[in-house]
Amino acid sequence: MDHASFVDAARIALDLAATPEVKAAWTAESSCAGMTVGGLAHHLVQQAGHAVRLLELDPVAEPPIPLLEHYARAAWVEAGPDDDANVAVREGADSAAAAGPDDVLAHGRAALERLPAVLHEHHTRIPDQVRIPWQGWSLTTSDFLVTRAMEIVVHADDLASSVGLTTPELPDDVVADVIGLLSGVAVRRHGQAAVVRALSRPQRAPASVSAF
Repeated sequence: MDHASFVDAARIALDLAATPEVKAAWTAESSCAGMTVGGLAHHLVQQAGHAVRLLELDPVAEPPIPLLEHYARAAWVEAGPDDDANVAVREGADSAAAAGPDDVLAHGRAALERLPAVLHEHHTRIPDQVRIPWQGWSLTTSDFLVTRAMEIVVHADDLASSVGLTTPELPDDVVADVIGLLSGVAVRRHGQAAVVRALSRPQRAPASVSAF
C-alpha cells in the first residue's frame, strides 16, 4: 500500500471525526448498534494511532502470516454483535470517548503528525514485519496497513451514516486494496460462486456475502 495514500486516508478520517455533526452527536448511538458516535469516532481515528504504535515496536524473529490467514484466525471476524470480542471493542471505544471530542481529536492529530515519519523510518526495516500484540502474530508492513485501511474505509462510512453526512471519498488505491481484502474474506466465508453472483448476477445472488 502506498504510504502517502494511507496517510491521506487517515487525515480524511480525522477530518470527518472533527465535523460539527459528529461532535454534536457524540453521546448518541451510532450506526454501529451499541456504540456511541463518540466511540465510533475514537475507533476510527485510533487507526493512525495503532499504526504508529505498532510500527515503532521492535521487530521479533517470527515470519509474518498471509493477510487472509490473519482474518481466518481472528476470533472477531465471525463473532456475533453480542459476543465478547465485539462487546469489548465497543465498550473500550466508548470508554475512551468519554474524555470528549477535544481529547480524542487531539490524540488523533498527534498520531497523524507522527505517522509519515514513522512510515518512512520503518520502510527499510529488516525483517519486514509488524507484530500485532493483541492477536499474537505478525504481518508484513503492507498487509498491516491494509488492515488499518479496512478499518478506516468501513468505519468512515459508519460514522458518516451515523450523523447524516455523505461518506467521504478516500484514495482510490486504498479503497481498491480494501475491496480486494473484503472480497477475499467473503470468498473464504461464502464461496467463489456466491461472491461472483453478488457482483455480477444479483438475480442469483445470496442475500448476503458480507465479509464480516
